[in-house]
Order: sequence, then structure tokens, then C-alpha cells
Amino acid sequence: MELEIVRLNQGDDALVMRVAEDGFDEPVRPDRLAAYLREPGHFMIFAVADGVVIGQCAAVIHRHPDKVSELYIDEVGVSPAFLRQGIATKMLDAMFELGRELGCREAWVGTEPDNIAARAVYEARKEPHGAAEEFVMYVFEYPLCPAGQRGV
Repeated sequence: MELEIVRLNQGDDALVMRVAEDGFDEPVRPDRLAAYLREPGHFMIFAVADGVVIGQCAAVIHRHPDKVSELYIDEVGVSPAFLRQGIATKMLDAMFELGRELGCREAWVGTEPDNIAARAVYEARKEPHGAAEEFVMYVFEYPLCPAGQRGV
């Protein structure tokens, strides 16, 4: 298998339609992909093997009026058939490098406490200054969305 780590850009839509099983949480919708790529500060890194997307890492730059910009890594996923091959680590390294190039001085990512595989990847990246922190997250669903549907 020849692995390539690539940054997704506008116009790469066709690549995203060739995704390995369970590469994303849900099927990719072209309209959502186009909206994502149009937004400044939204980035995706893909792991591609033999022309098929087998992993994805999505991030957003958060800009603040009182502190330096930070890279929030929103999603890291690898198709189950390709787990434990260092693919998530390679995508994270590429995303960290992109964040540095864009002036971010910090990156952060969260996961569920019982997601042992993700935590192992993040724990391995502790140096130079990474460490798990206590964190509580609340999710609010808009009452405007009909039950079972999510927005655009």
C-alpha cells in the first residue's frame, strides 16, 4: 500500500467521494463539502491509499481578540481496516505543521474518555507540551432542526 498524506483544497471534491468504509461518520454530501472548503480557516488532511481516502483529519483555526490563534482539531478518523498503522499520527503531524505555517501557537483536540485508541494516539504526542486536561463538554441541539435531522 502506498500512503499519501494530502491537504484537501477546493476542487478536490472527486477525491472525497472515494472513501473507504467507515472513513467518515456519515456519507459525504457534496454541498456540505463545498461549504466547508469555502470557509476560511477550515482545513482537512487526508490519508490516501491507492486513490481511496482511508483517513481524515479536520481542523479549524480559532482566532481570539485576547490571545494567539489556536488550531482546533475537530475530527480524526481512520477506516477500521487501516487502524494501528500510524496513519492518524501522520495526519496529525501534517495538521500541526499546517497550523504552525498559519501562525497558530497551540493545537488542541478532544475525545471521549472511553475512546482508548484515540487517546493512545494523542498520549504518544505529549512532547513537547501536550497532555490530557480535565474537560467537560455540553452539546446543544437547536430546537429548529426536526428530530433526526442535522443542519447543513
